[in-house]
Amino acid sequence: MGGAAVVVSVVVGYTSAKLLTWDPPSRSALLVLFLLVGMAGVGFLDDFIKVRKQRSLGLRSKAKLVGQTVVSLTFGFLALRPVLRDGAAAAVSHRLSFVRDLGPVLPWVVVMALIWFMVSGTSNATNLIDGLDGLLTGSAVMVFAAYTIIGIWQNQHLCGSASEANGLCYQVASPLDLATIAAALTGACFGFLWWNASPAKIIMGDTGSLALGAAMAGLALLTRTELLLIVLGGLYVAVTGSVMLQVSWFKLTRRTTGVGKRIFRMTPLHHHFELLGWEQVTVVIRFWIIAGVCVAAALGIFYGDWVGSLG
Repeated sequence: MGGAAVVVSVVVGYTSAKLLTWDPPSRSALLVLFLLVGMAGVGFLDDFIKVRKQRSLGLRSKAKLVGQTVVSLTFGFLALRPVLRDGAAAAVSHRLSFVRDLGPVLPWVVVMALIWFMVSGTSNATNLIDGLDGLLTGSAVMVFAAYTIIGIWQNQHLCGSASEANGLCYQVASPLDLATIAAALTGACFGFLWWNASPAKIIMGDTGSLALGAAMAGLALLTRTELLLIVLGGLYVAVTGSVMLQVSWFKLTRRTTGVGKRIFRMTPLHHHFELLGWEQVTVVIRFWIIAGVCVAAALGIFYGDWVGSLG
């Protein structure tokens, strides 16, 4: 349940920023906060059941999926509403995006399915990687720091602004406010890491891991960088992929040979390296390095696309 501290810190930090500047909160920022708090609520129920019943199993997988679905689809409905009181661009695009919109306009149902897949998938991915002290927290710092940079850059090059003629412009609603949320998440994770580093004195729990993943998905959707999140969160993709490969290969070999076989000694992937003899701290630091490389690559792609538009 320690992740509740991160969630509260982000809400308090963002609220304080709005009170200090007397700027009203933007729709985009409130949508990210809704995802953060909503998914934290699902995780809190899971953690509470574990503590209350003194068992490792909290919410059953179906119940957790229902909670994730309710939060993600509610977010999607609010984000796709045509009413825009602030006159800004639509919060979430009806087109798929990498660093900007591409491809045809997608039907509303398809976009809702994409939102559900991204929010549920990313929150599950961060939940899977939260198995070693500081691993999720440290990697999340890098991802949210990247979204802080992306939001600030998009704000400087908004479509319709004076800088539009200088190159590629971005049709994003309230990117500076999204950068503020991302900065609050970065700071909250940094502070939490002080106590979460090995040996951890406080752990994320599902309250924090599900919330952070949902916030990443929300930032990706609202900054219109859905596909870029695959690169930014490359570490999470690899860890989740290891679980999917392990389960699929085990079922396939058991069906064909009668004996289930494994690709890895244990999944998620970080536990495989522990069983190979790596110290926990070594696994965490090396996975942080991989996360940093992924973030650097994603920012390079983002900036490279803008530079390429100048030619």
